[in-house]
Amino acid sequence: MYKRLLLIIIIIIIIIILTECAHSNSNFLQSYLADWSAKFSDVPDILPTKQPIWDRPGVLESKAKVEANLASAYHRASFLAASCQHSGDWLFALPIASCELKLDDEAVRVAVGLRLGLYLCIPHQCHCGSPVDACGLHSFVCRKAPGRTARHHALNDLVVRSFASDGIPVTKEPSGLFRTDGKRPDGLTLVP
Repeated sequence: MYKRLLLIIIIIIIIIILTECAHSNSNFLQSYLADWSAKFSDVPDILPTKQPIWDRPGVLESKAKVEANLASAYHRASFLAASCQHSGDWLFALPIASCELKLDDEAVRVAVGLRLGLYLCIPHQCHCGSPVDACGLHSFVCRKAPGRTARHHALNDLVVRSFASDGIPVTKEPSGLFRTDGKRPDGLTLVP
């Protein structure tokens, strides 16, 4: 009973404080509203109570300035990709090693560097003969990259385990199946 009464009193005090703040004629509030209005647009008659409504015009303005000052197509593409709605969802994945969701320090460095459009390596000559720039993107397309087949097999293993965990019979890289273009499929599911 005492806790409920205390909670009701606190709520009433908060409502009184917020009501007084909303109708305040203080010089600070008026100067802030005048500055905001001059920079973005007219202040609404009813003041928004959520901070993101006040922040959004400034964030959009800053984003436009950054985008206008991007020097290369690579940096522009990185910026736009990082600005997409769900581009950072991988950061919320729990690092569970048994599900192969744990990244080592080097993988995190490369992933964050790619996301931010940073230089990942010193420019050099690849062992395939192609030049590698500081962005290091050549490793994703090089036929002789050491991690290429490892990533391919890891992805195949993940798909096979996913099907197998649901009880779907699957064969990884079966022989004897050929498409008309001569490529071999990576997997085959046997669904009755």
